[in-house]
Amino acid sequence: MEGEVAREPHSLFEDVQAIVTACAFFSLGITFLRSSGLIMGGTPGIALLVARVTGLPFGPIYVAVNLPFFWLGVRVMGWRFTLKTFAAIALLAFATDSLPRVLHLGAVAPIYAAAMGGALAGVGLLMLFRHQASLGGLNILAIHLQERFGVRAGVFQLSVDSCILVASSFAVPPATLALSIVGAIALNLVLAVNHRPGRYLGA
Repeated sequence: MEGEVAREPHSLFEDVQAIVTACAFFSLGITFLRSSGLIMGGTPGIALLVARVTGLPFGPIYVAVNLPFFWLGVRVMGWRFTLKTFAAIALLAFATDSLPRVLHLGAVAPIYAAAMGGALAGVGLLMLFRHQASLGGLNILAIHLQERFGVRAGVFQLSVDSCILVASSFAVPPATLALSIVGAIALNLVLAVNHRPGRYLGA
């Protein structure tokens, strides 16, 4: 089509740089959220909730939650997407558990922790989406359900996140839950404003 700009695939270096940077941003976002005892949606939210209840490290839980989706990812999204996604999952697990060794947050206002934590996580996800990767098996399942059964991916993701928040209500006080919702809004606002088809031509 006349005037259409061809998409230039990302190089291996560009993909690696993006995945490392994205996981650094997302792990920092999780650290802000955890500093005020907040939770989030998706598989990171499930891992945070389990870690909070059991006292176990976030990383191993997060990896374990995502493992069942590996085969589905290969089948639905292909090897390239799946390998980049699970590389990002492993790196995020390591970065999140290792960050307290190099970063110690002092007094952070909970509302700031919620907004900044959500925004940083959103920027990290945005980087991954633009490099054909993600941070959770639930994204893969959402795409599969949409393509196979016509269930809208956004509706499914929202339903799962709502279930996570409801489950969290048994482990966190109402004020913490409300602030966690602020974080979720900040994360999704970053994606809604910046992740639009046609605005980014990388592949």
